[in-house]
Amino acid sequence: MSANPAVQPSEAPRVDEVFATAEILLRSISFPIVLRTPKPLNDDQLLEFCAANDLFRIERNPAGELIVMTPAGGKTGNAELYIARELDFWVEHYRRGIAFNSNTGFSLPDDSVRAPDAAWLSTEKWSSLTPEQQGKFIPFCPEFVVELRSPSDSLTELEQKMADWMANGAQLAWLIDPFRKLAVIYRPDQEPETLLQPETLHGEGPIAGFTLKMQRLWE
Repeated sequence: MSANPAVQPSEAPRVDEVFATAEILLRSISFPIVLRTPKPLNDDQLLEFCAANDLFRIERNPAGELIVMTPAGGKTGNAELYIARELDFWVEHYRRGIAFNSNTGFSLPDDSVRAPDAAWLSTEKWSSLTPEQQGKFIPFCPEFVVELRSPSDSLTELEQKMADWMANGAQLAWLIDPFRKLAVIYRPDQEPETLLQPETLHGEGPIAGFTLKMQRLWE
C-alpha cells in the first residue's frame, strides 16, 4: 500500500516535518508500506529518519520511496541472529573482512539504501572509509549478502531485491526461504541456483571457506 504525506512545500521538507506526518501514517496503516516524500530524503536525512523511528525497519528504493517494515518476529529474528553470528565468528577466526547484521544500511549505486539480514565487506573497502563514514550508511555494496524470507515478505519483491543486490555489485548472495525449505544462490552473470533443503551452504569467491549449517533454519 502506498501513502503520500500531506507536505507540499516549494523546497525539500525539513526532516521534522516528514517525521510528524510519517508518525500519523505509521500508526494507521498495515505493513509493509511505501512512504513517498515530496522530495527524496538524502542519506543523512534518512539516517535521522531511521533514528527517530527506530521501532521500524526502513529502506529506500531506487525511486526514493521509503519502505517501512515492522521489526522481525521472534523466529525470524532468532534465525537472522544465527546467520549473522556464524558469519561474524568466521570473520573473527580468519580475520577476513567485516560482518554486519540486519541493522546496517548500505547506500548503493542505484540510489537505494538497503539493509540485508547479514552481509560481508572486504577489509580493503572498510578501511578506505573515514571513521565518520563508518558511522553512517556504508557507501559500498557488500560483496556478500544474505536475505532470509520472513512471513511478510513478498516472494516476487524479494527475488527482485536479490537481482538488485547483484546489479549493484554483490559477488555472492544467498536467499534463504524457510517456508519452502530451499536456498537460492546468486552469482554474477549466472542464473540463480536453487538448492532444496541443503544441510550446509558453502561460501565461495569473497567468502570461500565459510560454511553455514542449515538444519536450525529448517526447523
